[in-house]
Amino acid sequence: MIDNNRAISGFSVSDINKAREFYGNKLQLKVMDGVMGLLELHVGNGNPIIIYPKENHQPATFTVLNFPVENIEETVDQLSAKGITFERYEGFNHDSKGIARSDEGPSIAWFKDPSGNILSIIQPTD
Repeated sequence: MIDNNRAISGFSVSDINKAREFYGNKLQLKVMDGVMGLLELHVGNGNPIIIYPKENHQPATFTVLNFPVENIEETVDQLSAKGITFERYEGFNHDSKGIARSDEGPSIAWFKDPSGNILSIIQPTD
């Protein structure tokens, strides 16, 4: 039977070294080298997220990782200072910083890793 406490998520990148630099240095997350050339992204207390190189990588057309933050404006400013640009998607009301705001849900800002995978920071509503 599948042990639901042991699931591991993963996604591909086109360049593992650029991914290591981006996730480890720009986002300042804990990144460890794994077996077979994989990277392990350690967030929270759960299982690591696996990042693996793929020669014919195609970025996902959906958000692969969402990071809850306490202050989205401060986090956008910090990431922008590191050269990260924020995406704007049709159908969302973005402010001047690229933060999508809605009365129906959390504030969210999307950005991409060097391989084009979509990530987001989210400030949960109270």
